[in-house]
Amino acid sequence: MTFKLGLTGSIGMGKSTTAQMFAELGCALWDADAAVHRMYASGGAAVAQIQAAFPSAVQDNTVSRDALKQLIQQDPAVLKKLEAIVHPLVAKDRADFIKSTTSDIVVLDIPLLFELGSEKTMDAVVCVSIPAEIQQNRVLERGTMTAQQFETIRENQMSNDDKCARSDYVVITDTVAHAKQQVQQIVSQIRGQLAHA
Repeated sequence: MTFKLGLTGSIGMGKSTTAQMFAELGCALWDADAAVHRMYASGGAAVAQIQAAFPSAVQDNTVSRDALKQLIQQDPAVLKKLEAIVHPLVAKDRADFIKSTTSDIVVLDIPLLFELGSEKTMDAVVCVSIPAEIQQNRVLERGTMTAQQFETIRENQMSNDDKCARSDYVVITDTVAHAKQQVQQIVSQIRGQLAHA
């Protein structure tokens, strides 16, 4: 049996770093964002459908994220249409990955896990967390967005408190060492359960 462990957390919480810690302990890792990148790339699973729906969003047989952003800004209804194309493809990619893995634990890195209702298909959920001010500092230090853009993203996501309350495990990512220690405990606990199943 493969144990499905959902991994989620808001922007800047340290989710990608935490995901790698699980991978280092022998867990198979599937990343929703990486799956979308593959689908948007030349020859990707989403290119033809997105081209049919939004011709201007595809350039050189590749989906342009910038063009999609502009379309969504002009017409918010575009996002719903886009999600109707992409979400089923992502779900299939995830199911195929789970089927093909030989690992005892598969970690499914899904930023919008609760927003999409994907927690229902998991055996357990981990949420990464840090205080809001550290989160904001981390995101703004990257230099990829303004404070206003960050606030907009945070407002559109489920609150961190709600995510933590709905999760089976919470990993505090204040330091790498502390996060690693918590990840090791979670993996040990799950492997202990699997051994007695």
